[in-house]
Amino acid sequence: MNATPILCLALGQHGVLDTAAAALSGWTLCPAKGLAEARRALRMRPAPVGLLLFDDHPHGEDALDAFLREHWYMLWIAVFHPPALLLPVWRRLVQEHCWDFHTWPLDAARLSYALGHAQGMASLRGGPPGGAGAPGSPEGAEGPLSAPDAALTGHSAAIVRLRNQIGKVAGASAPVLIWGESGSGKELVAKAVHLCSPRAAGPFVPVNCGAMPASLIQSELFGYERGAFTGAAREKRGLIESAEGGSLFLDEIGDLPMELQANLLRFLQEKTICRVGATRSMEVDVRVIAASHVQLQQAVQRGAFREDLYYRLNVLALDVPPLRERRDDVAALAEHFFRLYAAERAPRLRGFSARAMQMLREHDWPGNVRELINRVRRAMVMAEGRLISAQDLGLADGVTGPDGAPLGDARSRAERDAIDASLLRAGSNMTVAARALGVSRMTLYRLLAKHGIPPPSRASQP
Repeated sequence: MNATPILCLALGQHGVLDTAAAALSGWTLCPAKGLAEARRALRMRPAPVGLLLFDDHPHGEDALDAFLREHWYMLWIAVFHPPALLLPVWRRLVQEHCWDFHTWPLDAARLSYALGHAQGMASLRGGPPGGAGAPGSPEGAEGPLSAPDAALTGHSAAIVRLRNQIGKVAGASAPVLIWGESGSGKELVAKAVHLCSPRAAGPFVPVNCGAMPASLIQSELFGYERGAFTGAAREKRGLIESAEGGSLFLDEIGDLPMELQANLLRFLQEKTICRVGATRSMEVDVRVIAASHVQLQQAVQRGAFREDLYYRLNVLALDVPPLRERRDDVAALAEHFFRLYAAERAPRLRGFSARAMQMLREHDWPGNVRELINRVRRAMVMAEGRLISAQDLGLADGVTGPDGAPLGDARSRAERDAIDASLLRAGSNMTVAARALGVSRMTLYRLLAKHGIPPPSRASQP
């Protein structure tokens, strides 16, 4: 008995489950009647391979397409009646999502061979990504990590130290000052501080000090009374007030105008604010978390930032490491973003090639985590193969092979040489050559077209 589970999903009449169970008596099948039951089954017992069983023309293809995208990491084998292949929508689903397909009536020996091959390939990948739940599934036990988790993913010394520091400062009520390069994840670290604090149930209000017009910062931060200025038809709560009981995140605090820095200092000292046009102050209970990509101490020396405000903010300091200092985390981050944006990927995409992962680790990442997200999302849409390549990530330029030729040229030449050698050994027999290369006949024909190699004459074909 093969103990590795196979999800056996029946769409349509459920009698096909009994037929499949009788034909596959040596396999461990997890039956599921419909997509909802299949999701529940996969949460309880993840399976690397799935069997799709249809007893009539398939329907509900949009729901099925969404389900298969959610469970992209599984290898699926479809079983249906031959007329279904006449439907273009079904041919597309099979081409995009299925490892193999079979038709009724079942050939038990052939189907068992296909299942064994699929399980062997699945074992090379390891278990399902992201734990027990189906990645990206809205009903999954875990689903994708939250945004704060994304910034803190990894096991490098730098990120472990940052996680420990967040745990220490979160319980305090003093202001926090976060420094980090652009794109390193300062706002996500600020959210992590908020979510780990006693204020987690309160609001988290982000304010980009560098993007807000100087003429509006005063009224936006502190609010205003009705009639305070032309156009103030009614009173308005400021952003500081709206963060009552929670955390106010002042991003790029170094861009705050000097006159506003004085007002912010008064708020930090007295825990009160005064709306524009108001005659009295009001108390507010807000924790301030500030961040900057410039060193504020140097800004103080230049006279661009108030020294007293700097020391008032810099009570608890956190430094977010740039991505180049946590290269050991790059692979985990890339896999995380692949799961997080799974709905955007090309349907046949299954992950990253080994070369792509190597290039990810070797890149200097001047744009930090933001650059990594952009490269991964773009590659997920543009990739044409089953695995994201270094070229898809835009990281292959300038890399050379052992003879000094560009890496892409060296790889293409090696691929062509392997095809030529296999065809020669196989006596121009496409079936034998494809088997030796570990690809299908259709893939071999595509490779021949790609490299401009004329296919063997039909006389040499089986």
